[in-house]
Amino acid sequence: MSHPVAPGQTRAHTPYEGTDDAEYPRVVDERTRDKVLAAVLEHGPVSAAELGDLLGYTPAAVRRHLDALSRDGLIEVKGIGSPSPGAGRPARRYVLSQRGQTRLGNDYLHIAQAALGQLREVAGPDAVRQFAAGRFADMEERYRPIIESAGERLEDRAAALAEALSLDGFVGSTREIGRNAPNAAMLSVQLCQGHCPIQELAAEFPDFCEQETGVFARLLGVDVRRLSTLASGGHVCTTHIPIGRVARAAPGAAPNTDAVPPAPQTYATFVSNHQQGRP
Repeated sequence: MSHPVAPGQTRAHTPYEGTDDAEYPRVVDERTRDKVLAAVLEHGPVSAAELGDLLGYTPAAVRRHLDALSRDGLIEVKGIGSPSPGAGRPARRYVLSQRGQTRLGNDYLHIAQAALGQLREVAGPDAVRQFAAGRFADMEERYRPIIESAGERLEDRAAALAEALSLDGFVGSTREIGRNAPNAAMLSVQLCQGHCPIQELAAEFPDFCEQETGVFARLLGVDVRRLSTLASGGHVCTTHIPIGRVARAAPGAAPNTDAVPPAPQTYATFVSNHQQGRP
């Protein structure tokens, strides 16, 4: 019995060629489930309906795979409440569990943990900090031309950083926060990392997260703040990148309602502002 051929494929290039007829449904099911798992990794927290739209599957099919992934301990349900008072139950959204993160690859993790533990015991905590700094110095050097080529707008620089992180396996993405907020100072970008190849290592040695945050600040040219990390139990690593900036009024002075809203923060204005304070 021959297997069906997907549109645009020839018989010689079918992905399941050579699979036994009895095994074919199971193989298709597993590959579909892997696609759902990858989508949860990249877009989580994400709802079943959103996954269906992203992957082109029916809600029933998506829920079946989500249930299987939950039983395997690879994903978790995260309840997200509605911002509207009196709203119904929190929306069910899915994220990768720690086991799911581990399944996606932690090669030689235990060897690295043992080596760094011994380094800390023999040479002290500063030696681990210097090791982490050296690792992220290499990242900063590789990423800098990518970020610089994105221009001066922080939104574009953050998007370029997310793309570079994705190429290194961190599954980076950005989302804009506060565009419709009345206060322009609330405008920001959140840089999210859905996967961390060194998650368990960073959980034992927080210097890795601290060094990475410093690299982000220097590459973007603006002070950033870490909101959550996978290593500390968060569902994603989230970095707050401020985009809007509002001048403070003098104490007791009435706010200037005629003031023009500030332009989005750029790398050039950050550098200029910091240079003004230099001798």
